Amino acid sequence: MIRRVLPHGMGRGLLTRRPGTRRGGFSLDWDGKVSEIKKKIKSILPGRSCDLLQDTSHLPPEHSDVVIVGGGVLGLSVAYWLKKLESRRGAIRVLVVERDHTYSQASTGLSVGGICQQFSLPENIQLSLFSASFLRNINEYLAVVDAPPLDLRFNPSGYLLLASEKDAAAMESDVKVQRQEGAKVSLMSPDQLRNKFPWINTEGVALASYGMEDEGWFDPWCLLQGLRRKVQSLGVLFCQGEVTRFVSSSQRMLTTDDKAVVLKRIHEVHVKMDRSLEYQPVECAIVINAAGAWSAQIAALAGIGEGPPGTLQGTKLPVEPRKRYVYVWHCPQGPGLETPLVADTSGAYFRREGLGSNYLGGRSPTEQEEPDPANLEVDHDFFQDKVWPHLALRVPAFETLKVQSAWAGYYDYNTFDQNGVVGPHPLVVNMYFATGFSGHGLQQAPGVGRAVAEMVLKGRFQTIDLSPFLFTRFYLGEKIQENNII
Repeated sequence: MIRRVLPHGMGRGLLTRRPGTRRGGFSLDWDGKVSEIKKKIKSILPGRSCDLLQDTSHLPPEHSDVVIVGGGVLGLSVAYWLKKLESRRGAIRVLVVERDHTYSQASTGLSVGGICQQFSLPENIQLSLFSASFLRNINEYLAVVDAPPLDLRFNPSGYLLLASEKDAAAMESDVKVQRQEGAKVSLMSPDQLRNKFPWINTEGVALASYGMEDEGWFDPWCLLQGLRRKVQSLGVLFCQGEVTRFVSSSQRMLTTDDKAVVLKRIHEVHVKMDRSLEYQPVECAIVINAAGAWSAQIAALAGIGEGPPGTLQGTKLPVEPRKRYVYVWHCPQGPGLETPLVADTSGAYFRREGLGSNYLGGRSPTEQEEPDPANLEVDHDFFQDKVWPHLALRVPAFETLKVQSAWAGYYDYNTFDQNGVVGPHPLVVNMYFATGFSGHGLQQAPGVGRAVAEMVLKGRFQTIDLSPFLFTRFYLGEKIQENNII
């Protein structure tokens, strides 16, 4: 509670003598001064508001049913679906804590904004198919009264994945799964590839897969702002600050094989306010860890991974920040407006950017090439040495490209199997995850948010079964490897 006090110095200066009055006398506006004193005294009596109290509008509430750590597109999607699926309007109080209200280093705003269904795992395909439907009908989901409609500037040019001889069989298998899940994907031989895209050099390409529907790229910033605007209209609260501590209780339990485990429940989240030593405790029932590249730090605050190695208690959340570069270049003789996002056999990728013969792209580094994630500085030599040679080989017109700009962003990289972590922790029973998507979190956010909300409100996944993405797989060593991570 904030103590209601008279501000420093209020009792002085009200009964001042004016020049020209005799000693011991007061000015003639005594009645006005008395009235002012009475008003100030009344304002601080119990049950009265006091305009002179410290402004607390920047502080989070003292109580919230759900606290979401991370206000990027995944955290906002969870907030949206919690409010959308609540039993009655206003039944759930949701607070989103985001430490950077400018989103200057957020993965969402620094993404290239792609969406495709060309994954190897059925769950990833299903998530992206739902997201495509969500984005196509964005204003049915995120419309706000008296606000302009959202324009995601979706470019439906598709994805074109290229495979070498050694990867061709895996591509055929992946496309079979994609088609079974309802994705519209075609396989193309090198000859078919040259006929459709004459600007491409098919040297070293044995097979290609091409997404014919619901694939392309969109404006990630527009989606972020649209979700934020919508959830605010639904009553979701926001706070700029950093989660620094969890207060929890513990209960010792025996498993069916008589092994002791300690279950924890978080009761309170401490939020350190921006540019201040001040913090606010927030009592809560549920915590959603959607902190992206920094979600492992949030998990560690809750004691996750603190037990002996090889135990469930000692299993850490294997998510870390990985820096990825995106380069923008100009090439007047480059591929035309119908160019899809191309993912080369080398791992390099590119797509068009706008109408002015501009392109953007990059390449994920190998484990040995991983850059220091301590900052978002761009390594321009990486483009010259590791990206451009592959681009120029695949598209000869790119021999003459000129780099115009570049930026870097973070992947919330799951070092275990590069797939998302969704759902509750088995021991910290009221912490839920929506993190670790290793570069495809933006495009899958609508489906992931819905899945987490279902688990919180219903106790199970209802629309898409994301059980393979549960935390327990890290302890059990059950990798669910995704073949197609760009």
